[in-house]
Amino acid sequence: MSQTVKTPPTPAPSEASNRVSLGLSNRLLARPEIGALVAAIVIFIFFLIVAPAFRSPGSFATVLYQASTIGIVAVAVGLLMVGGEFDLSAGVLATSAGLFNAMFCYQLGLNLWVGAVLSLIFALAVGFFNGYMVVRTGIPSFLITLGTFFILQGANLGLTKLITGAVSTPNINRMDGYSSLKAIFSSAWEVGGIRLEITVLWWIIFVILAAWILQRTKIGNWIFAVGGNADSARAVGVPVRKVKIGLFMTVAFMAWFVGMHLLYKFDTLQAGLGVGNEFLYIIAAVVGGTLLTGGFGNAIGVALGAFIFGMTNLCIVYAGWDPNWFRAFLGVMLLLAVMVNMYIKKLSTTRKVG
Repeated sequence: MSQTVKTPPTPAPSEASNRVSLGLSNRLLARPEIGALVAAIVIFIFFLIVAPAFRSPGSFATVLYQASTIGIVAVAVGLLMVGGEFDLSAGVLATSAGLFNAMFCYQLGLNLWVGAVLSLIFALAVGFFNGYMVVRTGIPSFLITLGTFFILQGANLGLTKLITGAVSTPNINRMDGYSSLKAIFSSAWEVGGIRLEITVLWWIIFVILAAWILQRTKIGNWIFAVGGNADSARAVGVPVRKVKIGLFMTVAFMAWFVGMHLLYKFDTLQAGLGVGNEFLYIIAAVVGGTLLTGGFGNAIGVALGAFIFGMTNLCIVYAGWDPNWFRAFLGVMLLLAVMVNMYIKKLSTTRKVG
């Protein structure tokens, strides 16, 4: 009696995959902040060698302060760029917020806290206007915020001169509310004999918060989706308009924060300040790994970009070089960053074999 032997079915051949397995080094390179981290380390070591003044802890604290004044707004600008938009009005908006606080309270004799709150409302209204105009009209954010930039720049100079007869605000250090607001926005403390500005602490807090939102929350997923492809994001239920308006208002809040710092650090504010800073925020974001096309980047990289800015800005002086070379350095860094970011983006979109 014969016995039938069952042959196990031959498994179907798996489909060929066109995905490429990445090694550890490539996976690390695919991180948006890696290029900025390597650049920061190289530049840091370079200036330690050529700029002896940079080797003191006090000089390093000054670099951190310089980086924080750019980095606070840059982290919000970076989030906005991940969301696929730009804001060229952030630099002058910081000045507008400070001018609003000082002149409103000085002319009416009010507590500075009243002016601070009202200037915050004003700044958020500007951010809402920018975002609403972008999503409502479809005009590129570059043009919308460029228009806002010129409006605010003219208003800063014109209204300040009209109200005060000068291009700066009156001194506010004797007004009610000054001490408490200065403690929040412009105090400093001694750490091991080193004077550390409170903006450095606020900068770190904002970066951590932005990194958590971007990487760990649903809102962060929405920001990446909106910046990657707004139409596709809208098709799967992402509130594209609300996300974009919210990002513009976040930039406005950070600009207000820096405006408060500048006002309470110097007790008076020049109406022409802030022009050109909008490009520094964008450069910090790009050097930190944020793509100009949107959908790629993170807050840690933007912080590193701001640190590179602060370090280079001061260390050129520490090294005894002509500070005019700083702008040339920024241009070179921007071009290199764009090329590196495109390569890193290419690596990040390569999938491992499942």
